Amino acid sequence: MNRLFNLLANLFPFWVLIFSGLALFFPAWFTWFSGPMIVWGLAVIMIGMGITLSFEDFRRVTRSARPVMIGIAAQFAVMPLLGWALASVFALETQLAVGLILVACCPGGTASNVVSYIARADVALSVLMTMCSTFAAVIMTPLLTRWLAGAYVPVDAWSLFFNTLQVVVLPVTLGMLLNRYTPRLVQAVMPVAPLVSVIVIALICASIIGANAGTIRDSAVPLLSAVALLHLGGFTLGYVMARLLKLEERVCRTISIEVGMQNSGLGAVLARSSFAQMALAPVPSAISASFHSIIGSLFAAWWRLRSERSALNIEPDAGDKRDEIAAELSKRPVE
Repeated sequence: MNRLFNLLANLFPFWVLIFSGLALFFPAWFTWFSGPMIVWGLAVIMIGMGITLSFEDFRRVTRSARPVMIGIAAQFAVMPLLGWALASVFALETQLAVGLILVACCPGGTASNVVSYIARADVALSVLMTMCSTFAAVIMTPLLTRWLAGAYVPVDAWSLFFNTLQVVVLPVTLGMLLNRYTPRLVQAVMPVAPLVSVIVIALICASIIGANAGTIRDSAVPLLSAVALLHLGGFTLGYVMARLLKLEERVCRTISIEVGMQNSGLGAVLARSSFAQMALAPVPSAISASFHSIIGSLFAAWWRLRSERSALNIEPDAGDKRDEIAAELSKRPVE
């Protein structure tokens, strides 16, 4: 059963894409999931993230400080500036521009941990970076959004700060407390928690897309192009920065994934709560969830293939040994 739950959770891009695609043509199937349900859904996701963490993880940060700090610096430098630049280049209307900048200022998402696992990157480092960027977002997301989106609309940084505090710090801390004081309960729900998070994210995205289906179809080319380039640029620049700083390959992949994948669910909730007068502000976040998952999955598949080819890098005349080693690798668990 656990393997089935893992398989379904690893199909995260598929569920988001299918739900979002259906929402464009059958909005009523998903628009029922709205209002407080979205906020509570994100809380469930954050609690799910929290139960995977322990207070010991904070101490581990000090032992992996350099790559974690590089990753967080790239997260809050590359993506926000890229989001602002793309909103300007594609001349997005105000509401969509604010939404794009907001999601670009969000921390890394928990889906990055799954993609790191598939890409044979450093999963432990990915979890640490997600955790650290999530807590840093309480300050960085409001400040960066006010700085970059303030040219479009007045941004209440304090309101954004308190909203971020409520939907990030409180549920994640609750999850960590559950991990520490109710380990049996955590062990019972752990196998299904990733799948629940995937379903909730897919519902959040589909609900937002369904509620704005007509506008999305009308603005499809510039909006989709801007969101796609945001994440493609994040993956690429994150990897390049890490390589220039001479980090090892697994760490470079991890930083690339963390920078390229945003917490789109958080972006959607913050857009709804902090920019309630802008119905379209959550839309870039909803589209972002689909795009970063698809792009991340493609990068992960490519990196995984490279790792397997490197493991089978044998002289051509080795003949039968190549098949023997391939058979042996296929028996090993995924790392």
